[in-house]
Order: sequence, then structure tokens, then C-alpha cells
Amino acid sequence: MLDGIDFEPVFFAPFVSSVMTVDSGWADHNGHLHAAFHSLLFDRAVDEAVFLVGLGPHMVESRSASFLTVEAHQRFQRELRAGQEVRATLRLINYDEKRMHLFQELHHAREGWIASTYEQIAQHVEAGTRRVVPFPDEVLERLALMKAAHGALPVPEGLGRPVNMPIRLS
Repeated sequence: MLDGIDFEPVFFAPFVSSVMTVDSGWADHNGHLHAAFHSLLFDRAVDEAVFLVGLGPHMVESRSASFLTVEAHQRFQRELRAGQEVRATLRLINYDEKRMHLFQELHHAREGWIASTYEQIAQHVEAGTRRVVPFPDEVLERLALMKAAHGALPVPEGLGRPVNMPIRLS
């Protein structure tokens, strides 16, 4: 059994986070959700999702292990304002013994439109040294189950999209 959970998780495809509300203090000078807080909402959704595979705050305490984002690409598609409710969907795109490749979409909770996307690579590390280490076997087993569920979904629009601005000579 995994530390922190005493049930066999079911992996929905995609994972859907709990409802989160855009805080009034998170608005930028344009009156919409600041980019940094898009990331915060995505991080909260990741915490919910990875708990099901045995990762999260309990691992720092029980195994002195955690995971860190080492690469990310965020796209902003539509503005969010204070008070709006959102949900994030998360797909496990791929994983290996030490890394996870995740793709998320932040949706308006009532209307369903996508406000932003977030693609990331996270590595499993020892909490104290930050040395990259393999996931425990039981986490790998859960990641395999999650990947099987999420692998049945169509490829998300924008997956692997590079950051690029063509050079124009004037």
C-alpha cells in the first residue's frame, strides 16, 4: 500500500481537479489572472493528481523524496478574472523510472473553455540532496495504470509545441 492513501485509486482520463476559485489578489495590472497564478493553479492540480500514484507531501516526510519541475511550457489562450471558478485537467503523457511528462489544461469550471495549458517534465529527487533517483516500484506501478488510462485519449492540441518566433527581416 502507498503511504498516504488506503484505497486503490481509479484513474479517470483525463484527471480532473477539484474546483478552484481565482483569488481577487491574483489579478495583474490588466485586471486578469497574472501568469504566475496560472502556474499556482496548475501546481495545485498536480498535487491532487500525483497523490493517487503515491507522490506528494507525504513522500517528503516518509521517504525524504519529492519531485521537481525541470522544464515547462505554458500557453495563455483566454483571460480569467477574479472570482471565476476553474478546474484543471491533467494527462500523464509519458514517464520513465525517474521522470514524468504531464500536460494540463485550465478550464473555466462552468463554461468549459480553456484559459491556458501547461506542459512539464518533472524529476523524482531525494529531498535533501536534490539528486535524481528512481521512483519506488509501487509508484511506477501506479504511473503505468495512469498512463494506460490517459494513453487512450487523443493527443492534446499543442503537445510538444516549441516556443518559437520566426525572424522577419525588414
